[in-house]
Amino acid sequence: MSRLLHRDTVPPVPAAELTARSADGSRIHVELHGPEDAPAVVLAHGWTCNTRFWDAQIRDLAADHRVIAYDQRGHGLTPEPGPGGYSTNALADDLEAVLAATLGPGRRAVLAGHSMGGMTVMAAAARPGLREHAAAVLLCSTGSTRLAAEARVLPLRAGALRTRITTAVLGAKAPLGPVNPVSRKILKYATMGAGSAPDRVDACARIVHACPRRARVEWGHVLAELDLAAGVRELRVPTAVIAGTDDRLTPPVHARAIAAALPVGLGLTELAGMGHMTPVEAPEAVTAKIRELVTRYVATGTAAERKAATAEKEDVA
Repeated sequence: MSRLLHRDTVPPVPAAELTARSADGSRIHVELHGPEDAPAVVLAHGWTCNTRFWDAQIRDLAADHRVIAYDQRGHGLTPEPGPGGYSTNALADDLEAVLAATLGPGRRAVLAGHSMGGMTVMAAAARPGLREHAAAVLLCSTGSTRLAAEARVLPLRAGALRTRITTAVLGAKAPLGPVNPVSRKILKYATMGAGSAPDRVDACARIVHACPRRARVEWGHVLAELDLAAGVRELRVPTAVIAGTDDRLTPPVHARAIAAALPVGLGLTELAGMGHMTPVEAPEAVTAKIRELVTRYVATGTAAERKAATAEKEDVA
């Protein structure tokens, strides 16, 4: 059985929790896992999800990393914002707030964003907070523009009609209802690969169906109009990209375009048969890529920083 469930049916217990304050005063719920002085990883989840989406990564990485996971505004334990509080600028503000609240001056981390979490990183690409704290980035199953036009959830030929209907679906106000065999089948078709294990489908369904309707609708409107192509060009840190070959929400065409436009691209990994929910569908692959980035871009620097800090303390003594 998957590492996400079985022994992992109980969510990882954070070492600490805190509230970050965003630029507009919004409160952002943050979980801290693992040793405080270990190499840091920041996890940003996607649309309709929450920190539980990263449970497999948290369980693995927290043994020897400082894992920072937060609920996007309106999701999980982060309250819904006030009027005008849904925008890509707000996503960037929130990420900066989380980085400032959890990482000391100059401390760098690997930032991993799935779907809207990846869009969050792209939206913040030119922000001082990201440039100070991001050592490397992993973008999972995401896109920067033309989401409604490229989505293949609807079995229609690409064109204006499919785009209009997809846009309407993204902003649909109808409740998702309870998790049941029908809703699980729909979610699997729309967001996961055909071979996804039932326990992983169920885990994703429970996370998605727990998302408040207003947040789902408001962020759906933002995604329908998304244009972060400029953010991709501003992402001037080493960046790797992961995508599922069977992703209907953000098909691989997005990942290929992002990988080609990145200033410091580390290449694209396409996971055969996987859908949109790659951190849940292929947790080992996603976690391995995060570890690879930490080893290459953070761990050495962290050791050097510790050595310098120790030397400084000894000199003062």
